[in-house]
Parts: sequence; structure tokens; C-alpha cells
Amino acid sequence: MEAGGFGRSVSDNSRRGSAPPRHPDIAVTRMVNRWASASTGAAIPAGTATPSSRPPQQRQRGPVRKSSPRMAHASASGGPTVAEERPHRVGTTARSAQRRLAAMRNHLVTEVMEPARKLPVLDTCDVLVVGAGPAGLSAALAASRAGADTLLMERYGCFGGVITTVGMETLGWYRYEGTVDCEGIGREMERAAERMGGTTKWPYNDSDCLDADKFKMVADTLVTENGVRPLLHCYCVDVLKNSAGEITGVITESKSGRQAVLAKRVVDCTGDADVAYLAGCEYTTVNPEDRMGCTTVFNVAGVEKGTFLNHVDQKPSTYADWSAGEWKQETTGKENHLKTPYLDLSHKSAAGSTEEPIAGSWSALSDAGEATNLNLVHMRGFDCTNVKDLTEAEIMGRRRTTEALEVLKSELPGFEKAKLRNFGMTLGVRDTRKIVGKYNLTDHDVRNQAKFSDTIGVFPEFIDGYSILILPTSGRYFQVPLGCMVPVGGADNLLVAGRCVAGDKTSHAAMRNMMACTVTGQGAGAAAAVSVRNDVPISRVDIAAVQEELRRQGVKMD
Repeated sequence: MEAGGFGRSVSDNSRRGSAPPRHPDIAVTRMVNRWASASTGAAIPAGTATPSSRPPQQRQRGPVRKSSPRMAHASASGGPTVAEERPHRVGTTARSAQRRLAAMRNHLVTEVMEPARKLPVLDTCDVLVVGAGPAGLSAALAASRAGADTLLMERYGCFGGVITTVGMETLGWYRYEGTVDCEGIGREMERAAERMGGTTKWPYNDSDCLDADKFKMVADTLVTENGVRPLLHCYCVDVLKNSAGEITGVITESKSGRQAVLAKRVVDCTGDADVAYLAGCEYTTVNPEDRMGCTTVFNVAGVEKGTFLNHVDQKPSTYADWSAGEWKQETTGKENHLKTPYLDLSHKSAAGSTEEPIAGSWSALSDAGEATNLNLVHMRGFDCTNVKDLTEAEIMGRRRTTEALEVLKSELPGFEKAKLRNFGMTLGVRDTRKIVGKYNLTDHDVRNQAKFSDTIGVFPEFIDGYSILILPTSGRYFQVPLGCMVPVGGADNLLVAGRCVAGDKTSHAAMRNMMACTVTGQGAGAAAAVSVRNDVPISRVDIAAVQEELRRQGVKMD
């Protein structure tokens, strides 16, 4: 299929998302490799876009990995092959070692081949945005406003990402006096939420707390009013590329089954660089033991607001307290005296416990006694692109939340009668894959007001992660280049926005923040739309035309 050509069906020989044969005749012995059925797979018509072909096993070590999940290829007879090998796992934790031992003891069959088949085309569009968090919402709105027919695809039942599914209610909590902030769709989201009655003030500066449930409706309104076509409950499981190596769409799984969405341009806003990974793009990761922790955010009811606020007024916390407690932080010193909603209850952790201490922040308090966005339960050592690690972390997070609530009730004035209201819908994840980009942001860039000829916006000098905390009270900011969103290898006509843009650990501590994600999202959406409008691939898009479009949309460029 040529780029931009839209057929009504595609052939699929990927193993992802489909069930194995009902009655495979499998002899469960080591390294089994035999036919399990005599069914014939559909042939792939010449020139048809097919799922990207990838080597049989992903490399497990090294700072830069070529994305290569295992991929099945149907044989001439079309029968599914069942092969056994040691299970794939990244990392050297005790959990992974136990799983490998169990697999070897049980002679686990770890791969099956599914036959080729034709898939129905669910939809076609100019720009497909995969993932609808702050980055994805911004990308979709920007692309639509630039004239592109835009489809926004999200795996959950609501838009908003970390805001609505995790319960992290601050797009930008860093706005202490002196901050020069970005402008664009991120700030527009906050203003729209305020108009709809979905904000309260953050405790110690002019930042806004967003009502996570109300923001679902805010996002719905922004999407529908801007002509973006919504698609919820839909998961990207593979990509389609043409013979020139250009991405032409994705394969999806949903309640409607396995289908394809065809697009002229794709923007990956999954947070984990899922589309780029499936397309074979290069990426980097940090060992799970060294990553920033994941979090179960929770909300409680029954708080005596006045009693609690009187307590924190009498015993205020500052950013210097972060380093005095469990969260050892590098700062510039200018932040240390500022007040913060920090809670350190680590002294109540069990003696000898290997789990993360109970420490973190509170956020919004309602007059009805609801404390939301309690960011106190952190867990390390998990690879949040591994489904078994995600399962373990979700269960651990709920258990540790109940423990944290008991500590809050016994230690914090005003929380004595607090009870659990709800957990976030899913874990808050800070750190997984990052693409290798045309340009890779650095520590020096985000600390020294870097400027780029291909800038698509600015972000304040706000760094929060890997034991670094720098607040932008000096008014300093850096430009964000389009190059950090263009993946190396894999596929043209693909852009990546959000926390998985290219860069080192320190730059990640800046770019992972939700307001920064809106900057890269809006830049990627505009670039995708301009490339469609001018009929040029992303690799040759006119950056001056992209910048002109972003200025028209109100983005601060310098």
C-alpha cells in the first residue's frame, strides 16, 4: 500500500492480541517445534501494508535497545508453530529470577504462531493520535486546528490520561513567584476547567488543582468542540508500514475485535513509546531498580479540613524538608525556604522494611472533607512495560494504601476519621521507554536555557526527578526542539510526544512533567498536520511552517 492509500482491509500476520488455536496438538517438551493444526492462513496480497517485521527476541541489555518484540511469521502451510524457549524478561530482580526458574522447571511453552488473516479497517484519517493524556489531547487539538482530519484513540473510557485515570490533579504545580511559564493548549486546559467549575487553588502558590472527574468532561468538551474524532476503549497492538518504511496506520484491539486504523501521520502519545517500539524504533531504558518509582494515588473522605490546615500552618514543611527526610534532593538552594505540601511519615514504616517509606504530598482539600491526589505510596523496582510487574505493583499499591491510611489516621490531626474514597484507576508511572531521537535533550539543555532552530515551544527550568528538584523561580526557561520527538529508525511519518521524548535522565526529569507533555504534544500535532497539508513526510517538514502554525495557536516560542 502506498503512503496515504486507504483500502478497506489489510492482512495481518502478527501474533499479538489473538487467541491460540483451541486444541493445539502440543507435546510439552523442551524446544518443541511442531505443527499444531493444518489450517491454511490467508495469503498477503503484494503491496499490502503489513505489520512491521521484527526479530525473534528483543535484546535484554545495553543502554540503547532496538525495539524488536518477538514476531510470528506464517509458514507456507499456514499452520501455527509452537516453539519453546526461556521466557523473555528485562531486568535482574529477584522476581524475574523466580519466574525464569519456574518457567524452566515447568518446560513452559512461550510462543505460538497465529495464521495470517485479513482485518477490517475501522477508520481512516489524516492524523492519528494514540494516547489521550495531556500530550495526546494537545496533539489532537493542535492537529485539528491546523486543518487535519484527526482521530484521537485512547485505551481507557475517558480522555485526560494521568489526570483522570491516575488522579494526579496538577498540570503544573511549580508556579511560585518569578516563574515564566509556557503558553498554549496546556494553559488553555486549565482555563477551560476553571470555567467549568473544575479547579481549586494549589496550597502554596498560584497553580491550579484540577478535579480529576470533572476534567473528564472538560476533555470531552475540548475534543468535540474542536472537531477531533474520539475513539475510546481501543488499544494499539501493532503498526502498519509500507515498502518505503513509512507508517501507514496501526492495528487495534477492542470489544469490536482486531481491526486497523489507517492514517497519513501517527503521533505516539502513549507515555511508554508503544507505537515507536512496535515500529522498531530505537529507544533507551533505565534498569527497573534505578527508575523513578510508580505510585498508587488515592483519595479519602472524612477529613476535618480546618483541623488539618491549622496543623500544617503550625508545622509547615519546606523543600529543605524533602532532603531532611527520605527524599534526598539536589536543589539550587533558592527553593529550600518555600512552603510545600510535603508529608514525611517514614518513621512509621515497619522496622527493616524493604518497601518505600510513606512520604510524599497532599494536594486539594474540599469543604466536604475530601483530600484528593494523595501522592504517598511509591514502589520501586518494577518494569511498567511488563504486564506481570504491572499486576504485582497494582496489588501492592492497594495494600500499601490501606497501610498508609492507617498511619494518616493515627498521626495527622484532622485525619482521625478519614476513610478511603477511591484509588486511581491505574498506577502512576514516571519512567519506562524513551526514544532515541534526531536530537536527544541533555542535562545541560534543561539547566542552561538551551535554544534550538527547530523549537516548537518553551518550558520553565523545572526539574523534578532522579533526586533533583529545581523550581523555576528565577524566570529561566529552555526551548523544546522538534528533533527530540522524531524517532531514529523504525518508521517515517511517526512523531512521539509526552514523557518518552528523547533525552538523558535529567532532561527526562523535566520533560516528564504534564505541562511539558502538553508542549511536545501541541508541537507534534501541528507538525503532523503541516506535513499532511504540504504533502511532505515528517522527515522533510518545513519547520518554519510548523512554527508559524504554532504561533497562530498562541504558543510561546522564545
